[in-house]
Amino acid sequence: MVARILVTDKAREVIKGLKKQHGPLIFYQSGGCCDGSAPMCYPDGELMLNESDVKLGSIEECNFYMSKDQFTYWKHTQLQVDIVEGRGASFSLEIPLGIRFIIKSRIFNEKELDELASLKDA
Repeated sequence: MVARILVTDKAREVIKGLKKQHGPLIFYQSGGCCDGSAPMCYPDGELMLNESDVKLGSIEECNFYMSKDQFTYWKHTQLQVDIVEGRGASFSLEIPLGIRFIIKSRIFNEKELDELASLKDA
């Protein structure tokens, strides 16, 4: 089955370290505030989610969400969480480490889009 959200090995290691320090985590794809459209990492339960949010999947046992409105623009792409050096301007947990999470994307092919259309959620 095709995944909507992936993670690089470098980002996976950062997430593992953050989980050791902060416990269970959640990711939310920012819609343009603070660090532009960067994925934000928070302790699980710290961010209030509701019916206007879509779960794309999970990375390293951390659920990954974005708003329904933003999902309408991104639903045709597979997202991959990576890291880059440099401080971001958000409240995401990795910022004090001198790195920040970023999103890389690619457009799904027709077969993948058909497979995703057959799923109930997202």
